[in-house]
Amino acid sequence: MSTPESTSELHENESAHGSTLAAISRRMVGLIKDYYGKGPSNARTYHWGELVVVLLSGGSTSVEKTLIADGQEQAVIDQRTAFQDAMRPRYKRVIEEEMQREVIAFMSAYHNDPDINAEIFVLAPRDGAEEPSAPGSEQD
Repeated sequence: MSTPESTSELHENESAHGSTLAAISRRMVGLIKDYYGKGPSNARTYHWGELVVVLLSGGSTSVEKTLIADGQEQAVIDQRTAFQDAMRPRYKRVIEEEMQREVIAFMSAYHNDPDINAEIFVLAPRDGAEEPSAPGSEQD
């Protein structure tokens, strides 16, 4: 049975974690707006164990939409891949500063319809301890 103090502390930790995730979303949108010229209309950040995922939607430019309508989706994918490579150190810095943990891997995925980007970060385990797996996942 939990005491009021422990319940209060749990809510404070959840609130602080929610603020951290919201800050990641805001900072990622800001970086994309600054460097891409247009930012996503929606962003949401998720965190499970060592995994951080930032889902961004509504960020296609007029040029990208025109290319896709003309059947040149691969050109958009190639350009976005190059952009993600260029942004890698900036994105990693946001995650590391907000999560207070090192990012050991970064991956990015783009989906055209609907317009969604997924920025995926893998964090180093805390102090060499193995992180718990994500809900619903299996460990070997």
